[in-house]
Amino acid sequence: MDKLNKNKNFEVPDGYFDTLSSDIMKKIAKEDFSMPPNEGFKVPEGYFETFNARLSGQLENIEVETKVIPLKSYRKHIYAAASVAAVVLLFILIQFNNDKTPSYSDLANSDIEQYFEFNDLELSSYDLAEILPIHELDLNDILESRLDNDNIIDYLDSHIEDFEELNMHNDD
Repeated sequence: MDKLNKNKNFEVPDGYFDTLSSDIMKKIAKEDFSMPPNEGFKVPEGYFETFNARLSGQLENIEVETKVIPLKSYRKHIYAAASVAAVVLLFILIQFNNDKTPSYSDLANSDIEQYFEFNDLELSSYDLAEILPIHELDLNDILESRLDNDNIIDYLDSHIEDFEELNMHNDD
């Protein structure tokens, strides 16, 4: 681009624009710009004098129903208010349906076990013993299978030779 513009400079002579309008007017005066008399349209005589009266007469006879478009559309405001009311109503309904607060008994045992498995609480067995209500626990709650008296007696018969070792005496 720079190579092309180096050789071609555009310059305007001094005072060119000062005499431009007078030069154009001189050229127009020299040339004949008159219209030929037979070309063009002819207007009937008195046409423009009676034009306003004829136009207003025609407009008065025509009944035109104009359509009015309000500048401020209230429809948008109505839709916005309705959507806000729907959201508020939905929020209130959800709040009233959630009146039941979750409790420890609502949790499944598998959820509790999974929580303790995957979260390191750094609790020792003594800490857990202090937290858990032992006096409310039953032995069958801790074990996976229920122990019946028959199963206990069968186990004791097979593994213990002397029943005296059990020390089953109540020393009250």
